[in-house]
Formats: sequence, C-alpha cells, structure tokens
Amino acid sequence: MKLAVGRKAASCGGPIRGSPGTENMKAGYIFMYSAENTFIDALRAVVGESNISTTMAVREHHGRDESLHSCWPPDVVVWPQDVEQVSKMAAMCSTNNVPIIPFGTGTGLEGGVSAIRGGVCFNMTRMDRILNLNTDDFFVTVEPGVTRKSLNSYLRDSGLWFPVDPGADASLCGMAATSASGTNAVRYGTMQDNVINLEVVLPDGRILNTAGKDRRFRKTAAGYNLTSLFVGSEGTLGIITKATLGLHGIPEAVVSAVCAFPSVQAAVDSTVQILQCGVPIARIEFLDDVMIDACNKFNGLSYTVLPTLFLEFHGTEKGLEEQVQRTEEITQLNGGSDFTWAKDQEQRNKLWAARHNAWYAALALRPGCRGYATDVCVPISKLPEIIVATKKDLMESNLTGPIAGHVGDGNFHCIMVLDLGDKDEVRRVKEFTDRLARKALALDGTCTGEHGIGLGKRKLLEEEVGEVGIAVMKQIKATLDPKNLMNPGKVLSLDPSIELLSLTRS
Repeated sequence: MKLAVGRKAASCGGPIRGSPGTENMKAGYIFMYSAENTFIDALRAVVGESNISTTMAVREHHGRDESLHSCWPPDVVVWPQDVEQVSKMAAMCSTNNVPIIPFGTGTGLEGGVSAIRGGVCFNMTRMDRILNLNTDDFFVTVEPGVTRKSLNSYLRDSGLWFPVDPGADASLCGMAATSASGTNAVRYGTMQDNVINLEVVLPDGRILNTAGKDRRFRKTAAGYNLTSLFVGSEGTLGIITKATLGLHGIPEAVVSAVCAFPSVQAAVDSTVQILQCGVPIARIEFLDDVMIDACNKFNGLSYTVLPTLFLEFHGTEKGLEEQVQRTEEITQLNGGSDFTWAKDQEQRNKLWAARHNAWYAALALRPGCRGYATDVCVPISKLPEIIVATKKDLMESNLTGPIAGHVGDGNFHCIMVLDLGDKDEVRRVKEFTDRLARKALALDGTCTGEHGIGLGKRKLLEEEVGEVGIAVMKQIKATLDPKNLMNPGKVLSLDPSIELLSLTRS
C-alpha cells in the first residue's frame, strides 16, 4: 500500500533542542492518503471511529513529552483496546513501512515520543485493566494504561504495594520501557528488578511473552533474559502490552525524617556512610540549599536553608529503632541537625509531596522560564566529589540549577531553569549538562540514571558503552526491527536523515 507525502509537520518546541529547518523535513511529514484513504480506513476498521484521530491538536499533544525537544507530531493517533488490535495495526504498519511510536502518559524527559519520521502513535492508555493479582505469590499483571498510583490504590486492602516511584504518575508499562526508578530504589530496586514478565508486540505484529506465556517466577537460568532486553528499550524494539510485576509487603512501621547539614560534603558523606554500615534505609534523598529554599517557598514549609537529607525507614517497630539510632549517630558525626520527624501518614505525605514537587518549586524560582532535568548516576563513593564539583560549576557558570537526587543509589538531578529566549544562557546550559554527563562517565558512572537516552543522549551512550557495545545494540535492533520502524531515531543513531535533526547532544 503506497502512501504519498504532503505538507510538513509542525514544530512546537523550544530552541534548546533545536527547531527543524526546511532542509531537515525529510522526516515528520503528514500522510496525504489516496481518495479511498486506504491506510487510515484500515486503521479505523481495527480500532473504531472513536479511537483514531488525525486532528492537529491531538497529534501535537502526542509529539512532545516533558522535555525541551522540539515537537514532532505523528500523522495519526490510535487508541487500541487490546493486544489483538495492537498486533493487527503493527503488522499493517510493517507492511506499509510506516513508523510506530508507543505513547503512555507523556511524562518522559528525553524526547522519547517525538515522531521525527511521522507515522502512527499508539496511545496505550485505554488498555487499562489490572489482571491476575496473586497475593500469595506477590505479583500482579497490568495493561499499559495502568499507572503506578492507580495500581497502589487498587492494592490498598491487599497488604501489598508496588514501590517503584519515579515521582510522576507514569504508566507502569512506560516505566518498564524506560527502566524507571525513583525514591524507593535504594531498598526496593528499579523496574529492572521488579518486572517479571512482559507481553510485547514486535514490529511485524508477532506477540512475544518474554519469560513464556503466563510465567511468573522470580528467577530463572533458562536462556537469554528477554525481559531485561525490553526493560529500558524505550519503545525501539516493540510495544509493551502487558507487564507482570513483583509486589512487596506493606511495612509494619514507617517513619520519615529531615536532617540539615553544614555543607554538601557533610550531607553526601553521611549518605555513603549510612549505606556502608548496612542500614536498610528505604529512601534517602538529597536537596541542596537552593532546592530547599525553593521547596519552602513553593510548599509553604520552613526547613532550614542548608543542604538536607530526606530519609525514610521501613520495617518493624523494633527494627526501626535500631535503624534510626544508627543513622542519627552517623549524621551527627557529620554535623547534621537533630531529626525533624514525620511519623503519621499525613505528615509523611506532606514531606514527600514537597520532594516530588521539587520540579515545580524549581520552576517557580524564575516564572516564565522552562526546566530541563539532568540525570547522572555514579558509584556512591564518588557522590561527594561530583556533587561538590557540580555546585561549583553551577556557580561559575552563573546558572540556576537546584540539585535533588536519589543519592542512596548514586543518582542525582540538576533542575536547570532557563530562559529559552536567552541564547547565551541556552548555550551555557548545554555546555554545563554535557560537562556533567562526561564528569559522571569519567567517574565510572552513567549519563542517565533513569530518564533514558531518547533523542538527547545518543552520543553520550556511544561514549559510555563503546564501539562494540553500540554495534551489538544495533545488531539486536536490526534483528527485531529490520525496517527501523519502532520509535525511529531514539537511543541509537541509525538513519542519516534523522541525524540532520541533531538535537542538543547529537
């Protein structure tokens, strides 16, 4: 089936990620169908009239995420209702060489949903059933429209919960696709540790169960680990249509605390020492003085404006006493303040809401400006060095970049707040973020702890994994997606026409 191309796709992004010039418009076109509208009518026949749209407003909404990458709308958006519909439409796209872009809640931070070659956006939010909850085996199976908050609300009376918490109320299958983590990762692990099985529609429409159909074991030595291959694949290898997730028991006792420090070094040293002593802490989050000041103003709080740790302990009542005592000893040896406690649910919710609102608190420092969150991760022993160096670099570069991070696993973010109309500031932010990523690589870390590669970090990925690593990834991609139709242009640099779009890091 042949598709002609017509007028060009809109660009509605900011200049930090680059806007497409006319020479770059080989990608991102709107399909102009024949009089019979053969292809679009075929999609409509699969999903129904109410589950397909070609209107510009809808397409633009699906061409951007929370990043600063330019908006590249798909040509059509479909809302499949079940895996069979996904399979049929993927096969149709494969036959007609039409790109496929999976879409969850659009909360990504590296341009993962941009349709830079046009194509069909598969919005998965209407597949939203929770399936096969088994409280004895601690697992649940969900469709891609289920978000982490809706799952935990559903689990509320079961005694179980799903702890991976990236902050945003992201879709769980989207979290698997980006290998998300968050505040609880130090104790409960990331999505890589909590995904047991995936149902994936491959680019040609075949349906794969990565660990075998309906299997839900916690460990295996049977062949290649296909589940881990798709966790973190960012929609470039297939569409996740079902995820079986491991659950955890809700702890008997929970207590949270806040502790301020005289310096960044003291706060991060405390983090390293707490972990080295084997304290099974659930959350340990770092906010620098700029971030604390922003959170105070945004949330109406009154924390001391110093580098600060937010901590949370899970366990039995007796176990918590020992954890807290050991942690207090360590923090006080490093000059930390007495703990400010949040013991009941309401107090804890208020404390962690302040942490999760850090993005909006940072933006409020400069109304009218935009935000860009960096995302590096290093071995915990290297944390003091990189955070101290980063604070110095921010000051010398005259940039607004409050620091917040999941320092319990070595991951932290600078929330860069910038005026997109100030070309010099945009340049300085780009140079700073590149320096930070390469500093992390020099300290044996990674350029992205949880946001993914997407469009923005493809060159950094090459530096991180090396020539052989990239070659192997390209071989895997070519085997599963020989036509390069699955979310093209993301993670790997394969198409010269896409390279013309070269966003900040390419």
